[in-house]
Amino acid sequence: MNQLRKYWHAYHPVVHLLMAGTVFVGLTQAMSMPFLAIYLSETTTLGPAYIGMIAGAGPLAGTVGGFLGGILSDLFGRRKLMILSMMVMAAAFAAFVVVSHPLALLFVSLVKGLAGSFYGTVSKAMMGDLTPADQRFRVFSNRYLANNLGVAIGPMLGAFLGIAGSGTAFLLTALAYVLFAILLGVACKQYAVGDGQGEAAEEKPGLRQMWKVLSRDTALLAFVFGGILLVTVHGQMSVTLSQYLREHVVEGVALFGMMMSANGFTVLLLQIPLTRLVERYTLFARIAGGALLMVAGEIGFAFLTGWTFMVAAMVVFTIGEILIVPAEYAQIDQISPANMRGTYYGAQSFSELGSFLGPWVGGIILSAYGGPAMFLVMAGIAMFSLVFYKLGSVIYERKKLYTIYGNSMEKQG
Repeated sequence: MNQLRKYWHAYHPVVHLLMAGTVFVGLTQAMSMPFLAIYLSETTTLGPAYIGMIAGAGPLAGTVGGFLGGILSDLFGRRKLMILSMMVMAAAFAAFVVVSHPLALLFVSLVKGLAGSFYGTVSKAMMGDLTPADQRFRVFSNRYLANNLGVAIGPMLGAFLGIAGSGTAFLLTALAYVLFAILLGVACKQYAVGDGQGEAAEEKPGLRQMWKVLSRDTALLAFVFGGILLVTVHGQMSVTLSQYLREHVVEGVALFGMMMSANGFTVLLLQIPLTRLVERYTLFARIAGGALLMVAGEIGFAFLTGWTFMVAAMVVFTIGEILIVPAEYAQIDQISPANMRGTYYGAQSFSELGSFLGPWVGGIILSAYGGPAMFLVMAGIAMFSLVFYKLGSVIYERKKLYTIYGNSMEKQG
């Protein structure tokens, strides 16, 4: 009981609500979105290519939407934009059930992707606003865990209830977003979050100032490039991995399912203890350690045989992902000005371009040179990403030292 009370008082109440909402919404969304292609193939006459375009349109729109959402949140505040984005997502999930025209479905997917990226970026920025700097890595780790908890439970719960991939699941997701938006609106109003008190107290920047800061921040640019490379490796790795296993391994589909289950349970079991363990190390050390574990996992995929070894390689790969994802958020948070946190998180969303590049580049290599070559190229990409992360860390440290030196000189003068 004391431990629970200590955890409750460690973070702002709205941060706790955002965590709980992430689980709740993620759980219902996991009953619907992974089955979108199946649902559309059963309820429309669309072919696989167009269904794939619809499913991929949302994430592609989200690559740009996160940046736009971050800018808008810094200009106009977090609360209104978050609530609006959740209501738009609710409408989009309901629209998947009532709309059947191909162009309308494509539009719905684009809108859902934009609104989802708005919410993701702004919610991270709000968590950063409401959490002391020394606790943000732990908060981002907990957020990553909360998201995976919903994703892990959702499909199983949906299958148990008999609604996974059905119109009911999409409507339930829409209802979840509406309820979460109402609760968040009430909580933000009660704690005065999003109206000035809960956000960074500094003066809000104008668009010209934002562009000036972003265009000159070479550390941010380096971190975004590094992020694109790492997301290329882990963002949609299941796409190419499943293709390889299905074609080249006996009962490969069953093995893929077991590896994905190992991925989910590794996150759920090890996220919290690993977060506590690595807090003593620098953010670059956490990212570098995670990248090296991903390299080891990819090499395992390339050369190991047998279910036990392949599942073990997936566990190693997943531990790398556990180390990297929250450290990337904390790295961006570390370099962002307090009044531009949303914009910087939005810029980080460009790293999701890797979710498109991974399946595309991986598919080309898989077709031309085979699975082992593809896995080794991905291992090389993970290693190369560290060049950009190291460069960004060096630039940021030099900038920080220069700022400290300049301030001391001003005081002496």
